[in-house]
Amino acid sequence: MIAELIRENRSYRRFEESHRISSDLLTKLIDLARLSPSPRNQQALKFKIISTKSDCEKVFPSLAWAGYLKDCPGPKSGERPSAYIVILGDTRLGSTFTVDMGICAQSILLGAVEEDYGGCMIGSIKREALRRDFEIADSLEILLLIALGKPIEKVVVDTVEDGNIKYWRDEDGVHHVPKRDVNELTI
Repeated sequence: MIAELIRENRSYRRFEESHRISSDLLTKLIDLARLSPSPRNQQALKFKIISTKSDCEKVFPSLAWAGYLKDCPGPKSGERPSAYIVILGDTRLGSTFTVDMGICAQSILLGAVEEDYGGCMIGSIKREALRRDFEIADSLEILLLIALGKPIEKVVVDTVEDGNIKYWRDEDGVHHVPKRDVNELTI
């Protein structure tokens, strides 16, 4: 059921790194993105799969993790993603990609949850380093990266208190994500 998938789809940042994700499943997730709506049916997104251990190690330094957690440099070795999907905008086919990017990223993550995986959208990327390291053509704009793996952390949704929306971790390592009440969002 879609409601349950959405409730389970959290931004996971710690994974069982040794648990690899098959190429077939990663391609299936991209196929979900391919079938997603695209404004004007532009279909200008491309996707790069990064899934070998050595390539995952190469991409990790190009990312910034969990901006609200100032003392968190990202997942430690052994808890890093086992795959990434880079979402790229093909500038030969379009010029605005934000709507497509969001829809496709959500489709990929919901598909991952359905398969008992989790992920995190990452927009804080050293784009030129990633472009160089993975030989990404200049005609492809690096939009977003989705980190994927078998989650090993607990993420809970809390109610926003005193307007504070910053996520945080408690002493047991549980990741808390404050969400505004639906009545506050409905006008």
